[in-house]
Amino acid sequence: MNGLVLGGTSSGVGKTVATLAVSVALEDAGLTVQPAKAGPDFIDPSHHEQLLGRPSRTLDCWLEGEDGIRRNYHRGDGDICLVEGVMGLYDGDASSTAMVAEALGLPVVLVVDASAGMESVAATALGFERYAEAAGREVDVAGVIAQRCHGGRHENGVREALPERLTYLGRIPPSEDLEIPDRHLGLEMGEETGLTAEQLEAASEHIRVEAIRELAEPAADAPSPERRPETGARVAVASDRAFCFAYPATLERLRSRAEVVTFAPTADDELPACDGVYLPGGYPELHGDSLASSDALDELGDRAEEGLPVLGECGGLMALCEKLETTDGESHEMSGVFPAEVRMHDRYQALDHVELAAKRETLTARTGERRRGHEFHYSSLTVGRDARFAFEVVRGDGITDERDGLTEYDTLGTYAHLHPESGAFDSFLEVL
Repeated sequence: MNGLVLGGTSSGVGKTVATLAVSVALEDAGLTVQPAKAGPDFIDPSHHEQLLGRPSRTLDCWLEGEDGIRRNYHRGDGDICLVEGVMGLYDGDASSTAMVAEALGLPVVLVVDASAGMESVAATALGFERYAEAAGREVDVAGVIAQRCHGGRHENGVREALPERLTYLGRIPPSEDLEIPDRHLGLEMGEETGLTAEQLEAASEHIRVEAIRELAEPAADAPSPERRPETGARVAVASDRAFCFAYPATLERLRSRAEVVTFAPTADDELPACDGVYLPGGYPELHGDSLASSDALDELGDRAEEGLPVLGECGGLMALCEKLETTDGESHEMSGVFPAEVRMHDRYQALDHVELAAKRETLTARTGERRRGHEFHYSSLTVGRDARFAFEVVRGDGITDERDGLTEYDTLGTYAHLHPESGAFDSFLEVL
């Protein structure tokens, strides 16, 4: 499967809209697009899936390693893969867009904001292209998409200023309708956005499809995946608007080794019969009333006390605590498994790639093993004196005092989102 990486000059340049517009243009030309996202984000991939109807692949050097990135890329299926970048092309010490492009050996299309420039847009793009060589990086900046660019003289000025080695791949016209609203964890989820098919069709009209198709190249080969046996277990996975941050690769790994059933804690009356529960991250703070009255969440708390293995990540961790307090002072009872209370803040409390070292045997790691993940949350926890932790934080913030992984009974809750390439979910399955 040939592919391209859509990198940006900075955050906020319009990479998501550019990725969606190029996807529409390619699909209209009869090509099947496999979306992907550089970095650990859950929100941009939700926009890809909402538009294209297929899961977006998460590609992150820290979470997966180069071999894991290549395996995850090749699990996709399509005529062409579009990898949306994260932040600016070279930004990020643990995993940048440039690192992902290098790992896959794919060319980069640079998305440049042209709203206030013409020849300067070309100068900016040329600087990004030359920086790779100066920094000793194997990054091929091969083309440019002009974001927020008018037609006529404006477009001609950008295109004619580009050197021959930077292919002009089209423009996206300026439009307030093409701005995706922010929410405290980032952009709104794909199913909530106001972007319409008509707006994206209009944005895609000036994309040079054939030039993009010719620029795409095959990605580096992937090593063979390690075959792991089925467990015969049944895993219940929370899936609703409160718990919507699960990597497609995680669900694929669970389904490859166990039976997976989903449930909606905000709506379902009962917890499905199962051997273990996975509570992904999401927005429990936006659904406090529903979770406080959730029979399924109450039952989960009772079953956890009986020894049912439960794994909660970020939002899942929050739901396993005693109480959740929102920024407007409302308080909601949660399942009460952990002796801790959650408080939401107006500003994020942690944002980083993380590394955790297991102090004791736990659901996702043996004693001494390390797990790499990602944390991004606006909440903090006040923990009881009897709280127990499974991990020391090697990198990142964790829950408190360089510790993460609250543990009680056979339940584990962390602020870290983990990818299956870390080995965490195989460890989880093998204890069920």
